[in-house]
Amino acid sequence: MREAVLDVGSNTAHLLVVDAHRGAAPLPALSVKRELRLAEHLTPEGALSDEGVDALVSFIASALVEAEDQGCESVMAFATSAIREASNTDEVLAKVLTATGVDLLVLSGVEEAKLTFLAVRRWFGWSSGRLAVFDIGGGSLEIATGADEVPDVMLSFELGAGRLTREWLGSEVPLESEYRALRKYVRARLARGAGAVLRGGSEDHAVATSKTFRSLARVCGAPPSSEGPYARRTLTRAALARQLPRVAELSRDELVKLPGVSPGRAHQLVAGGIVAEAVMDLFGIEELEICPWALREGVILQSLDSLSEG
Repeated sequence: MREAVLDVGSNTAHLLVVDAHRGAAPLPALSVKRELRLAEHLTPEGALSDEGVDALVSFIASALVEAEDQGCESVMAFATSAIREASNTDEVLAKVLTATGVDLLVLSGVEEAKLTFLAVRRWFGWSSGRLAVFDIGGGSLEIATGADEVPDVMLSFELGAGRLTREWLGSEVPLESEYRALRKYVRARLARGAGAVLRGGSEDHAVATSKTFRSLARVCGAPPSSEGPYARRTLTRAALARQLPRVAELSRDELVKLPGVSPGRAHQLVAGGIVAEAVMDLFGIEELEICPWALREGVILQSLDSLSEG
């Protein structure tokens, strides 16, 4: 069957159309993205602005047309941190439903961690043993660990690259004082939850997903997307430690010239790097393997499982 998944994130809204059935890997047929930057449309009171809502409705309406043109039987639509943390979440969801007919599901951070873990487990399989999965989004960082398809540890931290950039890095090229203050904050917040991860036991395979980790891996020498999804891509602790100080000294125009860095996310790379380095240091991880599947694929896989069970 042909399915569509609509993912409304803090930075980007993404429509992914796949051909999928139980027991097979979802095969991408169409991918459409738009940088809505909803987190930047939050008012001082924490509400999503009218401009942000209008942009969201416009994209969803156009995405529905694309999905229909592609012959999709259904559209699974969900939102993450920007929508769930808005003070007017219910109002936003009601406007989207009225304008488009889409009942947008708001995922919790723990649900994000669980579904991303499912996607990673299916990609790498049982031979990976106990997995530790890390995902840096625009608004939050998700961590999940476990030896099965359902993780036994699922955590979400308000340590997304976009959020931290807005709240801590006011200069285009971060001041040393800003950099050090953010680094201290991230490590202190992450350390509060480290015990739950470490008590679960050491991982056999440490994995990262998300655009932030992919960009950092490319900057540190991982193969480009042109080599396909099966090329092995890693981010090593040593390479990140060498590259991050250099990256922190670059302007936005210089950052976009780096391999794998998009113009829309270049300004978030330093904050994302600070989080990634903290993850690797605090959990003693020397190498993270980048998984091409993440939350969207997890949503698709869970849906297929549910259909099979029904």
